[in-house]
Parts: sequence; C-alpha cells; structure tokens
Amino acid sequence: MTVAVVGAGLTGCLLACYLARRGLDVTVYERRPDPRAGTPERGRSINLAISERGRDALRRIGLEDQVMADALPMRGRMIHPVSGPLDFQPYSHDGEMAINSISRGALNNTLLDAAEAAPGVKVFFGHRLTGLDPATGALTFQTPDGPVETVADVVLGADGAGSAVRGQLLAHRDIEESLDFLDYGYKELTIPAVDGEFALDPGALHIWPRGTSMMIALPNPDRSFTCTMFWPTGGTASFASLSSPAAIERHFRDHYPDVVPLAPTLVDDYLHNPVGLLGTVRCAPWQSDGRVGLIGDAAHAIVPFYGQGANCGFEDVVVLDQCLDETGGSWSSALSLYERRRKENADAIAEMALENFTEMRDKVASPVFRLVKGIEHRLERALPGRYVSRYELVSFSTVPYAQVRRRVRTQQRLLAGAAAVLAGALVAGVAGLRRRS
Repeated sequence: MTVAVVGAGLTGCLLACYLARRGLDVTVYERRPDPRAGTPERGRSINLAISERGRDALRRIGLEDQVMADALPMRGRMIHPVSGPLDFQPYSHDGEMAINSISRGALNNTLLDAAEAAPGVKVFFGHRLTGLDPATGALTFQTPDGPVETVADVVLGADGAGSAVRGQLLAHRDIEESLDFLDYGYKELTIPAVDGEFALDPGALHIWPRGTSMMIALPNPDRSFTCTMFWPTGGTASFASLSSPAAIERHFRDHYPDVVPLAPTLVDDYLHNPVGLLGTVRCAPWQSDGRVGLIGDAAHAIVPFYGQGANCGFEDVVVLDQCLDETGGSWSSALSLYERRRKENADAIAEMALENFTEMRDKVASPVFRLVKGIEHRLERALPGRYVSRYELVSFSTVPYAQVRRRVRTQQRLLAGAAAVLAGALVAGVAGLRRRS
C-alpha cells in the first residue's frame, strides 16, 4: 500500500507520522523548497495558538512534550483601549487554562523532522502538483529538473487553502467548492524585546479592538511579539488608505498609541510586509473514487479568529486514523466515514470563527461583554461540568465542534435568563434606593 501526501505543512507532516505507524509506504510531496534550509517569508509567520485539540493529536504520537517545550502559555486576553488602563480577561473560569503561542515555522520544522525520521516516509521538496487522475492515483509534478510522474494507491491532499489536489478534483468535476473571502486582510508587525525582556505581558494574547478593525500580538520565545493587523482592504482607515510614512505614523499614534514606542520598525514593516487574504473554503465531497481525499485546510480552510486552524487540521488526522482502525484499513470506507464525521464539525468551527472575529474586534471592549463573561464564569463555578463556556469547550476540550455549537445555544438561553434576572434585580435595587431617598 503506497500513500502520497501532497503538502508538507503542519497537517501533512503529522499525517505522515500517523500513517507511518500503520506500516504504510508514505511519500510526501511539497511544492516549496525545504523550509529548514532558508529564511521565512517576510510577514508570513502568523503565530499559532495550540490548544487541547492540537495537543491531543501530538500527545497520541509522542510529540507533545517536544513541541510544547518552546510554546508560551497565554491564559487570557489583554485588551488595549485607545486610552485608559489595560483590561485582562481570563480564558477560563479559574484563570488557569491557557492557549499556547508557537511559531508556525518552528512547529512545521519539528513535524518535518519527525516525518522524515518515521520508517517508510520519504519527503520530496520542489514538487508542484500539475496533474492527478483520481481513478488511478497517477500524479504529475513539475520540479526544477522537469516533470515527474508517479502513481499511488491513495492520494491525500494536505496542501492548504489553495490546494492543488482540490483543484484537480474540481477539474475532474468530482467535487464542488465555495470560497468566501472577507473584505479584510492581515499584515504583520514586530514588537522586539526591550533590554532582553518582553515589552508586553507574555502571559496574554494582546488585542487592540477598534470596532471595525483590530490588531493582536502573540509572544515569541526570543521575547519579541508578532503583531497581526486585521483591517478592511478598502475604504478609510484601511490598508489601501495608508501609503505614506507620515500617514502610517499618524494613524498609529491616533489609534494604537501604546504600540508606536514599542515598534521601531513599524513603518518599514507596514510598507514592505504583504497583505494576506482571509476567507473560508468549503467543498463537498472530501474524497473521490475511494482513493483521493482532502484533509485540513485543503478541505475546510477557516478564518483564524478562534485559533483553531491547525488544531482542527490535527484533529482531522486523529479522526482519519480512527476511521482506518474501525474499517480495518479500508481506505474507501475510511475516507467516507471520515468525511461524515468531520464535515459537520468543520462547518461548525468555520461559523464560530467568523462570529469570534466580531467579538474580538468590537465586543471585548464593551462593559456589557465583560458583565456577561463574569456571569458565565460564575455559572461555571456554580455548575461545574454542566455549564462550560463556548471558548473553553472549543479550546480546552475535544468535544466535537458541532456538539459545542448545539450545547452553547442551550446554555445561551440559560445565560440570557440569568442576565435578565440580574438586570431585574439591579433595576429593583435602584428603584428602592430612589424611594428611600
């Protein structure tokens, strides 16, 4: 049994490790050069927030301790208003649970090393997929030395949101897709260490919510922070509207005043780092002919506002592995079962990630939001295990995403009732004070 994995990113490398445990002959093909041999592309680092789903997948294959050694735990959000004090909002009711900041490049390199060390795994770089016959598993790659043709019993596309495997399935009319892009993009800045120390609290994910836009910052092991701006791509106060150094400096002094003294390369980063796209990929089915399948972002890319992209892709690998166990290693049966189990969950986290964008850029700065979060945490302490916030269910459990969505809708009705009771009590208290006065 030969398996071709197209894409040596996070999901593809982890998948290769899992398949190697099954004694399969696995070949991984990557269009890029070996990332361990060069320098990262400027402004494309986007730190990852690894949480329980990703950790669970790594734990099952003995990689958790190695990966987490360089991770930095973030136990809550630190809100930066335009003026006034910072506001720390813990992620969990006890303030102890954390998501973990980790470099995408460092994690990819670790997983690449693990895949190459696994028995039966070969990795080829500089191989861009240009042809695929889903019925036979025949593949054609363009390489620096010319075209290469090969064949595999099973082909798995783990090649990201712009998947060439998905493109080939579309060309053969085996699947349908929808691409929904936001009218927002992202651009990265850097806040370096100050005298060898973090310039901001490294135990938090920092957010500058500005209503229709925002910026976040995640800590790095070298004590710098990677900042990511999520701004509209058009109109005023957008990437398109700021082009001169003076305009950039003025905008940041007006809207992100505490960042300016901490980011000495702010203008250079802004002018030279690219603007990335943000969107959601949906397609169906995820497999063709019982021998070609899609996994991770190739099947269901989502926006990054729940920090679940990599976590979701890693969970895909776990579920596919379980499906192979349950079907006795039958790929045609396993791929169909995998899609049935994951499609609803992928759609659920895609929806929740979009909802969380609105929360992060606008609601987190609201007194009403803080009040509701406070009520949530009190309910969690009063009803342990029975009431759990959406954030904790998504980030600190492996409860299926679709089940999280259903459970949270029920809990929101309970929360709305509790908020109404509290509001009624406050109104009654104010009225009583007025009568007595």
